[in-house]
Amino acid sequence: MEKVYTPNAPAAIGPYSQAVCTGGMVYTSGQIPIVPATGELCTGDIKEQTKQVMENLKAILEASGSGMDYIIKTTCLLADIADFAAFNEVYAAYICHQPARSCFAVKDLPKGAALEVEVIALSKN
Repeated sequence: MEKVYTPNAPAAIGPYSQAVCTGGMVYTSGQIPIVPATGELCTGDIKEQTKQVMENLKAILEASGSGMDYIIKTTCLLADIADFAAFNEVYAAYICHQPARSCFAVKDLPKGAALEVEVIALSKN
């Protein structure tokens, strides 16, 4: 098992890795809309926060030797299900090949984030 770290995505805020690679697969930790350069939560609307999450995931996948086109499953958590349509609009711009997905409304997310997304992807290697 190989741990993944890139400075182009937020550092873990707990005892976990940005992602791990094993058996030709990449498993990311859930990403919230933290701006890597500042370590602060993106303060924009749901579309801006979704874009930040997707950029974080893209950086982690690239650092692991994978990419957005290799995603096979996503798990998406929304603090407000009313954001579902706006979230989907940005999500679909980043992940257009329609992998399997689960999407849930949850009560709270770390740091008061509006969303969190984790992915499972194939490794290019």
